[in-house]
Amino acid sequence: MEIKPKTVKSAQLKNLIVKQLYFDNALSCAELSELFDKSIPSITKAVNELITEGFVVEHGYAPSSGGRRPLLYSIKPDAMYILAIAMDQLSTRIQLLDLLNRPVADSLTFDLRLLNNDAALATLVKSINSYILKSGIPKEKIAGIGMGMPGFINVRQGINYTYLNAGSKSLVQYLHDEIGLPVYIDNDSSLIALAEQRFGIAKAQQNVMVINLGWGIGLGMIVNGEIFRGHNGFAGELSHIPLSDDDALCACGKRGCLETVASMQVVAEKAIEGINSGRATSLKDTGAAASKALLDDILDAAGKGDQFAIELLSDAAYKIGKALAILIHIMNPQTIVLSGRGARAGKILMAPIQQALHKYCIPRLAESTQLLISDLGFDAELIGAAVLMMENFEKEIKSVSRLEV
Repeated sequence: MEIKPKTVKSAQLKNLIVKQLYFDNALSCAELSELFDKSIPSITKAVNELITEGFVVEHGYAPSSGGRRPLLYSIKPDAMYILAIAMDQLSTRIQLLDLLNRPVADSLTFDLRLLNNDAALATLVKSINSYILKSGIPKEKIAGIGMGMPGFINVRQGINYTYLNAGSKSLVQYLHDEIGLPVYIDNDSSLIALAEQRFGIAKAQQNVMVINLGWGIGLGMIVNGEIFRGHNGFAGELSHIPLSDDDALCACGKRGCLETVASMQVVAEKAIEGINSGRATSLKDTGAAASKALLDDILDAAGKGDQFAIELLSDAAYKIGKALAILIHIMNPQTIVLSGRGARAGKILMAPIQQALHKYCIPRLAESTQLLISDLGFDAELIGAAVLMMENFEKEIKSVSRLEV
């Protein structure tokens, strides 16, 4: 059925209101009017329609500022849901969230090796469809899918040049066809930065570097309040700064990358070496250096005071700090946030990072940059995936009321 332009305009306004309330929790009609440059009667009409359709509820009155207190409106958390997917090189997490980013079904985590795995894409699709079915939530109630993953990603074209080759189709189109929901993808580190900007410790800050401490060392950059992607969308490859003196071969094919001496995978590999050479530690050989279980054990052991685990993390942190000194010299950020899987060890990492900054960074620059540990931690990528979906929500031509059909 063809949608008339007037209907489309009204539908898009309602979508924009839903999106804004998702990010800002509660707003008045006057605030929405100012944000969208629409008349208060137009906003009021759209809000009332959204209330009738079950997407918006009255939140209460704003605090008194001397005059009549305005009525605030907020999103209805279970009006629709978002499927958030967070991938790394070895595993994938799937979580269905409501509009307050709260889980509404059990999460699913499963092993999925991306490198040299032709079956990875089919496995991913099967797992997503199975998860939706088991959740009991009708697809009509799911607004769409936000997905974070490693690799060189063209966000506009929906292509991952590194992993998950979809043949003649873009990855986004392939997933949409196979799952039947809108899909948006982005680099995992960019999504972590997006989560920190919208709901995390970097909220409302303009110039922030977010470090994704995972199997690699990712970087999400917030520049002038926006995610910075660079010319081709590939900015932020901190892992591949040629910073190592031992000339080790990196997975990217180059030598001496930071990733070869300071990533969480290297920490796990060094743990295996130490365990097998008889180092005093509570850690046990899990049989695989690139093991999520081993990395979790290292983080747990360090938190309990295991000196070998602390040594491993501190050595990696010092080298990361050296890379951050370069980053500070180039970008002069207001804040650097340690996020991702490795942020669990943030307190242990801080001291050696600061030591490296003192040694390698110009004091005037280092002193003006604050170093913070994420409150979102390992959940940041899932939250960022949900944010990605909602940031694209107004692109849907139909009204949010389509989800009631």
